[in-house]
Amino acid sequence: MDQKQELTSVDLAALERELGGYEGAKLDKAYLYEDDELVRLKLRDFDRGRVELLIEVSDVLRAHVAAPEHVPDAPGRPPDFAMMLRNRLSGADLAGVEQFEFDRILQFEFEREDANTTIVAELFGDGNVAVLDEHGEVVDCLETVRLKSRTVAPGATYEFPSARFNPLTVDYEGFVARLKESDADVVRTLATQLNFGGLYGEELCTRAGVPYNQAIEDTSDEEFEALYDAVERLATRLREGDLDPRVYYETDDDGDGRHRVDATPIPLEEYEDLESEAFDSFTEALDDFFFNADREDEVEGGEPQRPDFEAEIEKHQRIIEQQQGAIEDFEEQAEAEREKAELLYAEYDLVDDVVSTVQAALEEGHSWDDIDERFAEGRERGIEAAEAVESVDGKEGTVTLSLDGTSVTVEADTGVEKNADRLYKEAKRIEEKKEGAKAAIEDTREDLEEAKQRRDEWEAADGEGDDDGDGESDEDESEDVDWLSRASIPVRNSEQWYERFRWFRTSNDFLVIGGRDADQNEELVKKYLERGDKFFHAQAHGGPVTILKATGPSESSRDVDIPEQDRREAATFAVAYSSVWKGGKHAGDAYMVEPDQVSKTPESGEYLEKGGFAIRGDRTYFRDVACEVAVGITCEDVTQVIGGPPPAVEPKAETTIRVEPGQYAQNDIAKRLYREFKERFADDAFVRKVASPDKIQEHLPPGGSRMID
Repeated sequence: MDQKQELTSVDLAALERELGGYEGAKLDKAYLYEDDELVRLKLRDFDRGRVELLIEVSDVLRAHVAAPEHVPDAPGRPPDFAMMLRNRLSGADLAGVEQFEFDRILQFEFEREDANTTIVAELFGDGNVAVLDEHGEVVDCLETVRLKSRTVAPGATYEFPSARFNPLTVDYEGFVARLKESDADVVRTLATQLNFGGLYGEELCTRAGVPYNQAIEDTSDEEFEALYDAVERLATRLREGDLDPRVYYETDDDGDGRHRVDATPIPLEEYEDLESEAFDSFTEALDDFFFNADREDEVEGGEPQRPDFEAEIEKHQRIIEQQQGAIEDFEEQAEAEREKAELLYAEYDLVDDVVSTVQAALEEGHSWDDIDERFAEGRERGIEAAEAVESVDGKEGTVTLSLDGTSVTVEADTGVEKNADRLYKEAKRIEEKKEGAKAAIEDTREDLEEAKQRRDEWEAADGEGDDDGDGESDEDESEDVDWLSRASIPVRNSEQWYERFRWFRTSNDFLVIGGRDADQNEELVKKYLERGDKFFHAQAHGGPVTILKATGPSESSRDVDIPEQDRREAATFAVAYSSVWKGGKHAGDAYMVEPDQVSKTPESGEYLEKGGFAIRGDRTYFRDVACEVAVGITCEDVTQVIGGPPPAVEPKAETTIRVEPGQYAQNDIAKRLYREFKERFADDAFVRKVASPDKIQEHLPPGGSRMID
């Protein structure tokens, strides 16, 4: 699992409230560490004393308060940016901290008698810090941004990115409407369309009991309600500051200790199998995480120390005990729900009398307080049904009954049968959680056996001793990991903005993106086609808009010399994912133009359909481009499925399979590739997690295909 490198929108929602607690702190001095692009604001708080606020926008994107001993030494001569901060902010009071919408942007408001200043920390893309005056004009910024969508430059009015959908404030109808706009599965929709990101998208699915890969169109009203309820609970905790911050640890693959992998404002069910440490505040957890994460990655010289296998084995044994206890708890909970349902039928007349009484009273216009008083009077008169009523809850619309010494809560607006059915369904849901726990315990037992095996192998190798002969040292030999034969491969996810489109990276690492449908074709041209990029399209009708990006979305547009090899790979991509492949042809033509040659305005008398564009001026053609795609799995840096032109994909993947137009439907060929990958990897569980048929299918051209031997 990769270490956390940036804060999520959920993280910033939690930080907004915590950092707001430092309001009134007075700024003493500001620093800029240019190498790390780290802004340090030293403040003095009446209650807490010295407060160190760090904002980093380099390889790591973060903002939090740090312990004084975790702050780097002051740099030498302060650069102009730091001097500007000191001139504007010295003696100013921190007046507020606010997250912009549900985006990864924090605004720090400072007030001083002569002028107010806002520091905007952009913790997305390549990151940026902008300083604004009281009119919202940019005084200075670390990076100048000039895009079609927005500008961040000294002297210009600061422009926020387009407001993102905020799932923490939307009502149920708006929530469901947003979900139903998607044609992706549930977890991808939560991650991208609702802006939760991959981790919290999976967490919400787990909490709601909804399968990750379930299509939105197959999701029931009950599942939508469960998802919305999970979001509401999360939003309430963030809004009320009801946090329980954790830093999570993962044991190294070779058993050599453990390292920090994430810090979260609340415990996550997705991380149940990881060790964790609780902190009093989320900002303390982030400080601990980022301060120590780099130190854990440092490689020490000398002989390798023996990993603490015993600690790892003990951890797995402890997890197994916890999982066994959870299974027993689930069994007890499920049995308790079934017993409650059976009690409703055993006391059918009494329960029906109580429910009917409540329904009649409500129809007559009585309040829940009146109903509570009526039951109290009935208890004094010795009426059996009233004596069974323990309490009523008007807010929830429920009545709690004592049936044979057991408290059973029923919904007053439904009959006995539906209440009993609800309890049986709850018992079934708990039983399903028990089955999930059983599967988890088997995985943990496998991890336990692997840890024991690594310990035995280490001890066996250690017993062989060192050869005092003239053999060559292994230190000079490069160690290429044979991932295919590894018994266990760590999964390292890193969700990127472009993964909802078709995409690949060229041989020289330029990003190429293509539309999956007419809507995405429109979006790519309107939002992502910029000066310096190259626009590609198959000569045949029916193909994706294909853009070879010269720069990233957060970088300034510029002209870049793109090698011919990369241009040809983009052309291959445009042809392979077009109607040429669908027609069973093995080659086709493509053309390339500049962004200013692409227009949505048709020629006089012509009409452009959705996803279509008018191309004006000369075109550069690529003739007889081969229809061939490689699909592979990467194991280092990021573990994922990649696909695209073979010359670009094959060097980057651990193993690949080439496909060409053929007789097997897209779904069928995806399953064939999946089975082939499982045979190639010793760790078939890794293939299931990283390269499911659905994920493979995302990289396959539309139409029939076959594997090339």
